[in-house]
Amino acid sequence: MPGHGTIGNLTYAALAGLVSLFSQGAIAAEPQAKVFREWIAGCDNLGRCVARSLPDDTASFGASLILERASGATSPPVLALVLKADTLKAPPPVVTLTLDSQPLPGAERLPPAEIVDLETARIRFPAKEAEALIESARKATKIEASMLGERYEISLSGAVAALLWLDEQQGRLGTPTALIRKGITLAKTAAIPPLPVVVPVATTTLPALPRPRAKALTAALRKRIGSTEPDCEDTESLREMDSAVPIAPGETLVMILCRGGAYNYTTGFWIVPGGDTAKARKPAFQRPGKAPGNMLVNAAYDPATGQIEFLEKGRGPGDCGSRGNYAWTGRAFVLTRYAEMSQCRGLLPDDWLVLWRSEVRTAK
Repeated sequence: MPGHGTIGNLTYAALAGLVSLFSQGAIAAEPQAKVFREWIAGCDNLGRCVARSLPDDTASFGASLILERASGATSPPVLALVLKADTLKAPPPVVTLTLDSQPLPGAERLPPAEIVDLETARIRFPAKEAEALIESARKATKIEASMLGERYEISLSGAVAALLWLDEQQGRLGTPTALIRKGITLAKTAAIPPLPVVVPVATTTLPALPRPRAKALTAALRKRIGSTEPDCEDTESLREMDSAVPIAPGETLVMILCRGGAYNYTTGFWIVPGGDTAKARKPAFQRPGKAPGNMLVNAAYDPATGQIEFLEKGRGPGDCGSRGNYAWTGRAFVLTRYAEMSQCRGLLPDDWLVLWRSEVRTAK
């Protein structure tokens, strides 16, 4: 919200002055996501949090109300309504909004919808209207929208609980900047962590393995892990997809296809020193809320960027699951980005909740 806005009886300018005396910034939330009936919320490693309504999976086109808020005691909430359509083109479409079938308070002051792409329109709520809608969400059940002859319904079931959770994750409960449970407390909080910086190491300059040597190495590793990795299947069709590439001087990244299915393929990763499979070690792929392991789904390593990208689908359409990237630093693979969506409701990977982010610089 702008610096001249108000929260309760405090102006944002006055609030900023108070915060400078009593706070070092918002609490950095633990990266995690949680479902609240028809809403889902998540916070990343920088304390940036998002809450959004889940689209109606029976509707022709999806709609979501999305609230984002960065960490930091005076960071404003940013509220937007996103509507999907078949085809959009200029001029921006007219959107009519109601709240439980009654005129949405302040709707006449909302800016026109903006066309994000050929299928997406978005309305950004000004600070005052956003605050009014959040207050109305305490008692209302749904927002209805119409655009280009299509009708949309956004459920508010779980909205208050989701926003309350965001306040808790960011250390705002009982403070003037809380979304739901406001107060006058200005407690000192933890410092905001810096954005991690990762510099991948490209491996294209390393001598390529001759194909016969790569096949021999993958076969030898398959034989060795046969009794220790019961979840790694061994069939002729899977063996054909195994590969090995140099990852560092004297070390090889061996990728064993362990399971195959209709839309998910699981690959196991090992780093083998000097071609000795007895000394093979497993990379520990970290991700929020999950135990580290050396298995990734629909994963591929790019020697030019020094990165592994994966996309694990919860179902065939790819509207739920997890995705991420790992960068090779010369010693280990480091998580650079991670997003997930536990609910299969038509949200494609670009709309999933980001739980881990970093600055990835050009590979050396």
